[in-house]
Amino acid sequence: MPTTRSDTVLNCVVNPKGTEMADTQTVVKLKADIMWAQLDKVNEMSGKYQVNLCNLSEAAVTALEEMGITVGEKEGQGRFITCKSANPIKAFDADGDVITEKIGNGSKAKAIVNGYEWKYKNKKGVSPSLKKLVVTDLVVYESSGAGNLDDEEVL
Repeated sequence: MPTTRSDTVLNCVVNPKGTEMADTQTVVKLKADIMWAQLDKVNEMSGKYQVNLCNLSEAAVTALEEMGITVGEKEGQGRFITCKSANPIKAFDADGDVITEKIGNGSKAKAIVNGYEWKYKNKKGVSPSLKKLVVTDLVVYESSGAGNLDDEEVL
C-alpha cells in the first residue's frame, strides 16, 4: 500500500545557513536518461554537484509530484528533475562498482529519489534528493575541446 503524505515520517535538521530542512522517508524508484551530470565537479551556477534525470515516465512524474517535487519539462529532456548535493555524487554500475568515467548525456540510469522540505526566509518548497544512482547504459563524456591552434590558421 502506498504511503500517503500524512503517513510520511520527517526528519528535521537546520543546516549552518539557517535553512530548515525535513527529509522524507518516502522514496521513488525511477528510470531516467542522464543529462548534464556534474557528479564530481561543482556546477558554477548552483554551487553544488548536480545531475538532471530526464525523460521520466508518467508514473514517476506522478509519484514525484505527490511528494511535492516540481517536475520540469524542456525540449530534449522531456519531464525532468535536477538533483543537487553539497557533496560529490557517486554513480554505480549494475555490479555495484563506482563509475569513475565522466557520465555523458544520454546515459541511462535507475535512481532512488526522495524529497526534502526546506524553508529559507519567506520561501519554502520540496526538492529532490538523489539517494542512489545506478547507470545501466553508460555513454562516456568526451570533451569536444578547442583543439590545437596553429598560428597559420588564426584569423
